[in-house]
Amino acid sequence: MIQKNLEDIDPNYLSRPNGNFFGLPYTIEEANIVFLPVPWDVTTSYQAGAADGPKAILDASLQVEWYDHHCPDAWKIGHGTIPIDANIREKNKQIRSVAKSIIEYQYYEGNYQDEAIQNELKIVNDACIDLNNWVYTQSKQLLHQNKLIGVIGGDHSVPLGLMKALEEIHNNYGILQIDAHADLRQAYEGFTYSHASIMSNALELDGITNLVQIGIRDICEEELTQATNDPRISIFHDWQLKTNTYQGISWDKQCQEIIAKLPEKVYISFDIDGLDPRFCPHTGTPVPGGLDFSQAVYLIQCLVAANKTIIGFDLSEVAPGLTDQWDGNVGARLLYKLSNFMYVSQKQI
Repeated sequence: MIQKNLEDIDPNYLSRPNGNFFGLPYTIEEANIVFLPVPWDVTTSYQAGAADGPKAILDASLQVEWYDHHCPDAWKIGHGTIPIDANIREKNKQIRSVAKSIIEYQYYEGNYQDEAIQNELKIVNDACIDLNNWVYTQSKQLLHQNKLIGVIGGDHSVPLGLMKALEEIHNNYGILQIDAHADLRQAYEGFTYSHASIMSNALELDGITNLVQIGIRDICEEELTQATNDPRISIFHDWQLKTNTYQGISWDKQCQEIIAKLPEKVYISFDIDGLDPRFCPHTGTPVPGGLDFSQAVYLIQCLVAANKTIIGFDLSEVAPGLTDQWDGNVGARLLYKLSNFMYVSQKQI
């Protein structure tokens, strides 16, 4: 635990809006865990809105109780927050309009290789490179301060910089991906750093030894071929998980099979659409099926119980609705669980 005067903090009182997720009263210097929000959804190919995810989660997080039965003293850990960067949010708005025009061009029989859109495509790809570099720089600085980091998207493209920074610190690690999509497309729609290409790009990092994908239910033939031919990749399709359950195989047993595919150091990449859409109705690309909230939490609980060390995580594709706060509410609770389990896995408490 961090050294801070905790006597003046009442964990049973209401959470005040102080710019920190959950209203926790810790500076970056005091924190052991740092949340890095990234309001970016430039390459979203269906329904935009994930750029507003960090703010939606931040607002909803004030309604989350600090007590966590998996980590009762979680509020003492020290969760700090990097402020949501207004400049990135504004740049996202500008570049998103360019990307949208490229996507619409392709919908009407154009191709991303056409000369007519190459200038626009370069603008988008260059902006994504800048974003990746920003996340990488922020992450590297925090890691050198011995902070644990959770990136909050934004679309699923945003955590690549953190993955790269973690590789430099840990050399080798595996990724546990909870997602409706495999995200193994190469430069989807011409966007080198598309949200649909995050795992293809992650596998370009030499230190990624394993990619274990959970809840996949939307995948193209090319992605399936890549997964079949790459020994690093293990897919637990949603249909197979459900079939196993219908045939009497417990979720606990399936979790053990999943965890057995992972090395000691694990990065969790959690796309909210990995959950059943009733938990994330406004996410950019919802797909029927998926995990129950409690199933996902139990999987991560089993991961920690198996003495795996969670070295970092991202939570992406949370998009708020126009008339309700449900997506942000679920995202906030999932964020608290991910961060607390990450800390517990360090074997410090």
